[in-house]
Amino acid sequence: MNRVEGFFGLGAIFGPALVGLLIAASINWTQLYLLAGLICAVLLIMASRLDYPAYQPQQHTSVWQSLALVKDKHALGFSLAIACYVATEVAIFVWLPTLLQSYDGNFTVLAAHAITVFFILRTAGRFLAEWLLLRFNWTALLAWFGSAIFICFALSMYFGVAAALWLMPLSGLFMSMMYPTLNSKGISCFPRQQHGAAAGLILAFTALAAALGPLLMGLVGDAMGDVRYGFYLATGFALLLMLGLWWNHFVQPAARRLALGHD
Repeated sequence: MNRVEGFFGLGAIFGPALVGLLIAASINWTQLYLLAGLICAVLLIMASRLDYPAYQPQQHTSVWQSLALVKDKHALGFSLAIACYVATEVAIFVWLPTLLQSYDGNFTVLAAHAITVFFILRTAGRFLAEWLLLRFNWTALLAWFGSAIFICFALSMYFGVAAALWLMPLSGLFMSMMYPTLNSKGISCFPRQQHGAAAGLILAFTALAAALGPLLMGLVGDAMGDVRYGFYLATGFALLLMLGLWWNHFVQPAARRLALGHD
């Protein structure tokens, strides 16, 4: 999952960069869409030539049976962990540009491209995560990386914008392995016929956190008169994530489910 998400990140970086170069070269917008259509056509041809696993009909599950997964402690636990992570992550690419508007130091170029640096480090980190997960325990890695994320946020809030300029983009390197690993482990706690339902529940918490996290940060920042206070809230999300990941490492609540070898 980390490798797949890594290639997704590469596309998310190079795609907009390519569009920017084409626009700078005065390419007409209709030609841009033609290029995008050609890329889609290539993907269709590639998809048609792939060998897929044989289809095996699964037991039908209703919407209510899928929603009942929220009562499962493993599904709920992984979903809440991902919600805390997403609320922390979106704080960067939604509100960091606003936070850095007050920066007036010698690294204004970095301030202008802080989000780009964040995404580059997050993409590189996912390939690094694949290498690390082959050599170290996943619960320990998540706990240490979660601690690094919290430290980046906490030090940014303590030392101010000059520190946030460096530490907030750097946090992308540690955020990289969070979502793919938590998502895949959460889904793997269930039999194959429930993978879709589990993935849907996790995605629902992902969307909810992505919507409410920045909104709550904006409300707090408006109420206190400074976006920095919204980042205090995001630091709280990072703290909850770190504590939950350390608890997961020491208690190993999903170890028995994962040992069943659901695929």
